[in-house]
Parts: sequence; structure tokens; C-alpha cells
Amino acid sequence: MSEALLVQEAGAAPAVAPASGARLFLRRLRAQRAASAAALVVLLLVLAALAAPLLTALAGQDPNTYHPDLVDSAAGGVPIGPFGGISADHWLGVEPQTGRDLFARIVYGARVSLGVALFATVLQITLGLIIGLTAALGSRWVDQLLSRITDINVALPIMVIALALLAIVPETFPRPVLIALVIGGINWAGTSKIVRAQALTLKSLDFVSAARLSGRGKWSIARRELLPSLAAPVITYAALAFPTNIIVEAALSFLGVGIKPPTPSWGQMLTEADTWYQAAPTYLLLPAGLLFVTVLALTVLGEGIRTALDPRAASRLRVGTKQTRVGTKRTEEDAA
Repeated sequence: MSEALLVQEAGAAPAVAPASGARLFLRRLRAQRAASAAALVVLLLVLAALAAPLLTALAGQDPNTYHPDLVDSAAGGVPIGPFGGISADHWLGVEPQTGRDLFARIVYGARVSLGVALFATVLQITLGLIIGLTAALGSRWVDQLLSRITDINVALPIMVIALALLAIVPETFPRPVLIALVIGGINWAGTSKIVRAQALTLKSLDFVSAARLSGRGKWSIARRELLPSLAAPVITYAALAFPTNIIVEAALSFLGVGIKPPTPSWGQMLTEADTWYQAAPTYLLLPAGLLFVTVLALTVLGEGIRTALDPRAASRLRVGTKQTRVGTKRTEEDAA
């Protein structure tokens, strides 16, 4: 950016055309080493989840096939062999008591955990956008009504409501879909508050007033004027809500009301592993470690997205953002 300014001050034309919004965002995101590393980790996890059938076929295993010959029944079902039964056939060992392949259950569990969190995030962002825009563009009593409903939703004990809803729904309903609906249908209030506040601010700006004077309807203004301006805060909130939803799904499965066996998920595996942390520690450490790495990578990536979308805001990360912070500081000094 500084080189471009120097060229312009010298009276010469810039050598390259200015980057588009998407290219500029990607350039800012790549400049943050921590966010780039987190994006690579997330990409590998997503690819592993999508390629779960292929990976398990290469390993020659299945997530639900029992191998009783690989556990010591006399010792209570402890896997035979070192490190939980790791071998050439079972890359991460086997599950205690059942002998099911841990690698197959881990990659299929990634599918469930990431899929539920993604569906829940999309649902809560969609509901938050609709309710927030309706409150901001509606009449005064509509705004008051929706704002009070949003405040009540924020004050409700989310986990208690989720536990109650999941406990009364029949077992025949697909559990991953139900958990995503519950999480997304409850956690929309944060998005709604952000959208309403931003939309009320944008309503007073000149370009929205000009669109209103031209005869456009409220929803036409929302679609063509407000939504592009709301993209940055909404995307940032979604990136930070995604790892939170992974934790909620894992917590519900750990409490016994989430994903039901034999469908594998990381939270459900932690539920079964809590009694094996001494006899077979790898059975506990593998899903717990992957859950920690996934949430950490998504949180760092969300922070990087927030900083890339709003370079004026300093990043809260301490690693891999020094160059970005210095560049932002210089930009602010040049602007002053």
C-alpha cells in the first residue's frame, strides 16, 4: 500500500489494478500466520470428514464392526497390544470392550460433529438475520416485541432447554438433525442483536435514505443495501459461533442426550471413554485432543477473519499477527 502511494505521489500510474474486496480480504488473511495455519488445520479436518468412507476403505476397517478378539475379556475388555491396540490394521487402536476401529470412528465422528455444528450455525445466522432485520425495519411495536423476545432468549438457560427438548423428542427422529435444530433454534439471539444494531445505524445513512426516496420497499432496501453492509459482522460472528456449536454438541452427547450409539461423534466417544482413562488412555485422549485442536483452530481462524474484514480493529492474537498490527498502525499514522 505504501509503495502504491509513493507511485501516485510521483505522478506515475499504478503498476497493477487495485485488488477486489475478496482478494484484499484473502491477502489480509494470509498475512496472519496464525490464521493461515488454523485455516490449513480446518481444511484438513473437513477433507478427512468428507473422505471418511474412502479413508476407512483404505484402512480396511468399518466404524461399527466389532472385533472381540482384539480385547482382553479377562481384563474387562482392555485392548490387546501397546497404546490401545495400535497396529498396521488399526492405525489408532481399537475401542475397549467392542474392539471397533478407532480411526474409522474418529473420521466418521468428525463428519457428525462438524456437520451438526455447521447446520446449527447456518440456522442460527439465518434466524438472527431475519429477526434482526424485521425488528430494525418494522414498526415501533414490532421492534419492541422482537427485542423483548430476543432479551428473553438471551436470559434463558440454553443447556437446560436443550436437554429438555432432546429428552422428549422420540428416538425415531434423526438425532444429528434434531441437535442441529435445537442448537440453531435457540442460539439466534446474538446474531439478531448484532444485525438489529447495525441495521438501525445503516438506516440513517445517505445511501439508504436515497434508496427509500426512490420508492423502494423495505425488503428491497434490506436485500440490496443493508445485507452487503452487514456481511462483515455476520460472517465474523458465524466464524466465532461455529466452534461454540461444536462444544455444545459435544457437551450434549457427553451428557447422554446427544448422538446415540452406534453413530459415532466425538462427544459421544468422550462419554464412553470417561471410565477408561487409566486402562486405555488413548481412547479418551484422541477425541478430546481432536476436539481441542478443532475448536482452537476455528477460534483462531474466526479471529483472523474478524481482523481481515476490519483491519482497523487490532487482533487479540499474540502469535502470527505482529506484521499485521504494525501495518495497521502505519496505515493509521499515514491517514492521520
